Amino acid sequence: MTTMSSFAAAQDAPALDTNEAKAGYEIGRRIGANLQQQGLGMLDPQALALGIADFLTDAEPRVSDADFQAAMQAIQAAQAAEAAEQAEAALAAGRAFLEENKGKDGVTTTDSGLQYTVTKAGEGASPTAAQTVTVHYTGRLLDGTVFDSSVQRGQPASFPVGGVIKGWQEALQLMAPGAVWEVWIPSEIAYGARGAGGDIGPNEVLNFTIELISIDG
Repeated sequence: MTTMSSFAAAQDAPALDTNEAKAGYEIGRRIGANLQQQGLGMLDPQALALGIADFLTDAEPRVSDADFQAAMQAIQAAQAAEAAEQAEAALAAGRAFLEENKGKDGVTTTDSGLQYTVTKAGEGASPTAAQTVTVHYTGRLLDGTVFDSSVQRGQPASFPVGGVIKGWQEALQLMAPGAVWEVWIPSEIAYGARGAGGDIGPNEVLNFTIELISIDG
């Protein structure tokens, strides 16, 4: 299948020495970025460019509405099948990881499947679901990819304990102020089959390093 990058490499690049050319190029890039965000980065760029050119020159459409709808349905069906396959693979990989991880020294597994190790013990009472806490954290996928980190931002996060995913709620209510834990959250008590945005896919096990700085009220 032709890709955006292979198409660009195969064409003679225009000079981009006029305002119209410069603006057209950047608008094209933005269209590409928008298509990528919509999961349509696989579209044939030559056909895309032809469609834009035909519209701007009032040429007759070369594809009927019925053919367009059929093509989009086929693309969406293929994407859904691929997503389902990836979700099943992630679920199996996550379960295998947790099964192995629970046997490691220092790992505690709760009834929900949450796993944790205590890097540093805290002192005092644990927060309740109704309270607000301040924490530092780094969240990773099992391959080590960091998807969110208050540490990297240099700013602790504050939020109600009851306002986060179930795995976080459970872990926080077991921790004491000053504690640092590493936790592994099964997808069932994280984001499940829906995932979260573009960073966390369906059925992903999430790994967090959490420091409970304080209970704020």
